[in-house]
Amino acid sequence: MQLTLSWVESRGIKIAITSDGQEAARAFLYILRNDLHKRPFGFLEDLFVEEDLRSQGIGSKLLNRVISEARRYGCYKLVATSRHERPAVHEFYQRLGFKDHGIEFRLDL
Repeated sequence: MQLTLSWVESRGIKIAITSDGQEAARAFLYILRNDLHKRPFGFLEDLFVEEDLRSQGIGSKLLNRVISEARRYGCYKLVATSRHERPAVHEFYQRLGFKDHGIEFRLDL
């Protein structure tokens, strides 16, 4: 038995909204591939809206753009994670069509 490593194509995209020359909101979309599917999947990371700008539709606009980009790259799914103590974030994702699909396990290195 032999262990091998090989690079797999991936792409990271930062999507940001600016206001008065300052970043007001951002999200990172990673386009990833594996051998189980012909099409890639999207991984959403670090969606953030400045606190004083929340509840104005900026997060929805940003997330809809992330979804649009994931579709443009042919992703068959888009995965978003959130900590247990963020129920408002969970409701936000669910309002935009995400479903609670499992548990994230994490190992800090």
